Amino acid sequence: MKSDLHQIALDARLKAYAPYSRFSVGAALLTESGEVFSGCNVENVSFGLTMCAERVAVGKAIAAGQSALKAIAIVSDSEVPVVPCGGCRQVMAEFNPELSIISWTLSGQKAEFTLASLLPLARQGMIEADVPRGT
Repeated sequence: MKSDLHQIALDARLKAYAPYSRFSVGAALLTESGEVFSGCNVENVSFGLTMCAERVAVGKAIAAGQSALKAIAIVSDSEVPVVPCGGCRQVMAEFNPELSIISWTLSGQKAEFTLASLLPLARQGMIEADVPRGT
């Protein structure tokens, strides 16, 4: 399935709208049900309004009623495999803090991470149940 995710992310990258940075990213998100949702980055002249490929894919999954996320593949034209930005990490942690992340460069270099390794304690301090007691 990882090779399928890789190809879907590659294809999604070709649809990116990145006229300002010229940095196109594609993502393919696998849900526990086996459905895959693709996403690409969509830039805006007001950079804060730019949507990352990962969040586009998550939004599509949620809109389709799929919130049990399993893995996400990312493809970018970079020297080393990229990792999701902090905003994307937090959005994905809402649904699966242990999400598997596989990132490729166009040259084929690959790296694998878990979301928890990139964003430890994603909910601590934000939700009372996650706040350590007795300290």
